[in-house]
Amino acid sequence: MSRSAHPAGPRHADVLPEGHYSAPPADLNALDPKVWSETVTRTDDGVLTVGGIDVKRLAEEFGTPAYFLDEDDFRARARAWRTAFGNDADVFYAGKAFLSRAVVRWLHEEGLNLDVCSGGELATALSAGMPAERIAFHGNNKSVGEIRRAVEAGVGRIVLDSFQEIVRVAHIAQELGTRQRVQIRITVGVEAHTHEFIATAHEDQKFGIPLAGGQAAEAVRRALKLDGLELIGIHSHIGSQIFDMSGFEVAAHRVVGLLKDIRDEHGVELPEIDLGGGLGIAYTSDDDPREPHEIAKALTEIVTRECESARLSTPRISVEPGRAVVGPTAFTLYEVGTVKQLDGLRTYVSVDGGMSDNIRTALYDAQYSVSLVSRSSDAEPMLCRVVGKHCESGDIVVKDAFLPGDLAPGDLIAVPATGAYCRSMASNYNHVLRPPVVAVRGGEARVIVRRETEEDLLRLDVG
Repeated sequence: MSRSAHPAGPRHADVLPEGHYSAPPADLNALDPKVWSETVTRTDDGVLTVGGIDVKRLAEEFGTPAYFLDEDDFRARARAWRTAFGNDADVFYAGKAFLSRAVVRWLHEEGLNLDVCSGGELATALSAGMPAERIAFHGNNKSVGEIRRAVEAGVGRIVLDSFQEIVRVAHIAQELGTRQRVQIRITVGVEAHTHEFIATAHEDQKFGIPLAGGQAAEAVRRALKLDGLELIGIHSHIGSQIFDMSGFEVAAHRVVGLLKDIRDEHGVELPEIDLGGGLGIAYTSDDDPREPHEIAKALTEIVTRECESARLSTPRISVEPGRAVVGPTAFTLYEVGTVKQLDGLRTYVSVDGGMSDNIRTALYDAQYSVSLVSRSSDAEPMLCRVVGKHCESGDIVVKDAFLPGDLAPGDLIAVPATGAYCRSMASNYNHVLRPPVVAVRGGEARVIVRRETEEDLLRLDVG
């Protein structure tokens, strides 16, 4: 690979007036285990390896950009969530984070259930052999066709998101001669400490039926009267990438208050409560996520305490980790194309991917780490902005990061913790082809989602 010299960029954080950076790390070659998957390490010459395979070999075989998923780490995290909650609770993997047939099979083998929110996700789950009774179907605007397919398949629960959907699901279930198990998703008015676009429990947003004003209570009344529905519980989700458990405590208090009101009005104690997902992961060294066993202990204690106070039997708890399972298990590998110094401003490092394979930085101002992974370097750190190849000034992968000052075209760099939402939200902007997802385990690598081709693009263009 080329090692051509180029003028070094700004060296110190105080050069720039804005950004999400701190002082450069003491060793740019070090890997923080918080942000990398379990089997990631470096060789003596600084080449990153995952599952026993170095990234130079992976790049030669599969090309760049590409997502590399550590299968052993994925399975270990799935087991950790299953073990943490035990047999008295249900863990539903949130498929929207990343879903493929291989992932569905891993979930099935490791004992997790699956949460889907579209007909396509449901089709993927069923085609890969996930038992329908272990599937929950979410979504704020499920089509009649999607609902019918879910009921026909026998999904374990449908999460009702509106008054219209209560009637719609009941009608379809009656038509099919069955009684569909359902939960009602409510918004509890909790302001989660997260980005506005991924906070989902305040009243002014599209998800759920508000607890305020008695709307949730009315939804329960209607659901209990319909023969096609078996109301099994209440669902609440307060947002995503959350580290502070206090929001869950407030949400649980309000959900249990509704359960108490349901008992008092209808003489029914609903047997389940779903607290959603949204637990954060480490994207940078500054993030400090909780372990599954800590989360399980905290949530169980919160619900138990609230139910005891309300003199209710403790319902069966469900949680929906997606990002927390798959997010840390993958990284995106890029090749450096250009290194452009803007005197007195910053150094722009352009890679062969960008916002088409990771829209989260542009969409949420998400923060990521990045490392040179094809070699080691003793060069002084330079403050960089890693950007993509798309025709948008907002095409940013990592807003501010320190990389070695001798970084050059042809080097490989990797962004960790890209397992969640990056491939799921990938696009063909500028007709760029979406990267493959490659699972790595025990010295072997295999494609589980292939790279798109120009033929794939042109096949859809029938004009």
